[in-house]
Amino acid sequence: MEQLLYSAPLAGIIGLVFAVYLVSYIMKLDAGTEKMKAIASAIQEGAMAYLNRQYKTVAVIAVILAILIGVTINIETAIGFILGAVMSAAAGYLGMNISVRSNVRCANAAKEGMAKALDVAFKGGAVTGISVASLALLGVSGLFIAFGGDVSAVDKVVGFGFGASLISLFARIGGGIFTKAADVGTDLVGKVEAGIPEDDPRNPGVIADNVGDNVGDCAGMAADLFETYAVTALGAMLIGVTVMNEFPNAVIYPLTLGAAAIIASIIGIFFVKLGKSGNIMGAMYNGAIVAGIISLVLFYVITQQMMKGDIRLFISALIGLGVTAAMILITEYYTSTTHKPVKDIANASVTGPGTNVITGLAVGLQSTALPVIVICAGILSSYLIMGGASNPALGLYGIAIAAAAMLSVTGIIIAIDAYGPITDNAGGIAEMAELPKEVRDITDPLDAVGNTTKAVTKGYAIGSAALGALALYAAYSSEVSKLLGDGKTLELNLSDPLVLVGLLIGGMIPFLFTSFLMGAVGRAATTIVTEIRRQFREIKGIMEGTGKPDYGRCVDIVTIAAQKEMIIPGLLAVLSPLVVGFIFGPVALGGLLIGVIISGLMLAIMMTTGGAAWDNAKKYIESGNLGGKRLPDGSKNPTHAAAVVGDTVGDPTKDTAGPAINPLIKVMNIVAILFAGLILKYYILKP
Repeated sequence: MEQLLYSAPLAGIIGLVFAVYLVSYIMKLDAGTEKMKAIASAIQEGAMAYLNRQYKTVAVIAVILAILIGVTINIETAIGFILGAVMSAAAGYLGMNISVRSNVRCANAAKEGMAKALDVAFKGGAVTGISVASLALLGVSGLFIAFGGDVSAVDKVVGFGFGASLISLFARIGGGIFTKAADVGTDLVGKVEAGIPEDDPRNPGVIADNVGDNVGDCAGMAADLFETYAVTALGAMLIGVTVMNEFPNAVIYPLTLGAAAIIASIIGIFFVKLGKSGNIMGAMYNGAIVAGIISLVLFYVITQQMMKGDIRLFISALIGLGVTAAMILITEYYTSTTHKPVKDIANASVTGPGTNVITGLAVGLQSTALPVIVICAGILSSYLIMGGASNPALGLYGIAIAAAAMLSVTGIIIAIDAYGPITDNAGGIAEMAELPKEVRDITDPLDAVGNTTKAVTKGYAIGSAALGALALYAAYSSEVSKLLGDGKTLELNLSDPLVLVGLLIGGMIPFLFTSFLMGAVGRAATTIVTEIRRQFREIKGIMEGTGKPDYGRCVDIVTIAAQKEMIIPGLLAVLSPLVVGFIFGPVALGGLLIGVIISGLMLAIMMTTGGAAWDNAKKYIESGNLGGKRLPDGSKNPTHAAAVVGDTVGDPTKDTAGPAINPLIKVMNIVAILFAGLILKYYILKP
């Protein structure tokens, strides 16, 4: 079966070659007029300047941690940590680089119609998707092979997951603060105070807003799902070690599933075509469905070859893909303009911003129920189908395989997500370059669907994080039990006050973490509001179009604010499991991990789905419903103004705080696994 192990890095290389092909295709397309190119260039420069500064800041923390890991654990784990951090950063760089070049080409393609613009935007997003999945699989499998490809190599690869998680955490935090501070500040002064359209070139914050779409929704999501993919595969491999008596290939099985799904995702990309119905979301779902079906066929063949044809493992993988489909459909229901929740928020806007916010909160809170039920069903069914009632280790492996299968189709799912910032930027470029109304009539519906796709993929990321984190917790429990020896196991007894302390602290951390991020967006947005007001006041001729705003100043202000604000929440994630573990011990740390998974899952779903529903309620009104943007006499529509307030509240919840909870959960779990030996040595085995 050794040749099947090598299929994983081979699939990663094939995926990267395909990504290069897509880049070549996109770069050959016409980028439009000189004015369009100048605007796109400003977005590119701002995005790259931000990302360079962010990674320089994170590099300092990464070097310190690498030295600490090398000294306290071993040098191989430190090497894995560095490689994971570098490859995660590379995934973000690669995805954002093509995103900021696809946007202007999408805007220009809109002159030829909806089908062409969709093709450019989706293939631009596919570069990010395929690159992320390929790099993650190549990194995990390549390092596993380099360290010997045996049981002892698995523990050393855990460092790779920590490196990926660290970059993901800071990318999500910093990028989220940047994008929403720029968006909120720009909208509050531009749309609400000055009454000018979104993406109006007279607004000094408009370039910063477009930069934010890329550093938050593209680079941030790329790093997020890169580490989710990597740590979920690692979790499955770690649990696989415990069931090798039943399945000798249990450790490498998750890697081969990932290899198969990359090939399936590449094929699925070619099926994303706009049909006669003009259904944009349906076109992208076609690709995802094809990728899912091909993956299942390949999963069955692989299971027959590697795992004694045990149909239970194939069913576990099928359950994982089923959870993916269910999460996508549920999130679309709560965030699409065609369904009741978004329309309810829009209708509530008729009576003012207060009722809009109340209804939006209700939708966000309600949106947690169905995903949690689906995740619970996935956990129980994959556990029981593997005989978990009589063999808990096999049951946990079933859950891990469901999570690995769910993450295996990351390539095409991220393609659907990364489409969003490309179309958002395309609409902004069309507005700033003063392209004909017919172009905006193409980019606006593409952008509206982009809001839903971003919400859908965040729902997917949260669901996969929940299953993946559970697998990671099981790996932590297994690691502690292995270190204890003599048949001892880590048991969490609710009558033990240490367990309750861990649960309560773990449940609290996502709320404290979120408060840091929401506060950071508020403070950074305040600086942007002040700067935009200053420019409107001091630079003559801006509103008349004869004076040029200082776009670069706004980009610099948000960049500095994001870098400053991301440190404390990042350290909270890294240090909290160490503090609890060393002070209260491994039992309390186990409670901490369970607590953060439970409260983090609920809070992340509520914030991302609710925020997206607020956003699309505003877009539903802007499309001409409930009076549109302006009343027949030309005055502002108060219903639209109320929806803008709701959208402003929802912006940092859906694009900053909510998505950042994903890496928070996984960083805490991976830190616990990595330092379990030191914690045990200090707490239990101390004199």
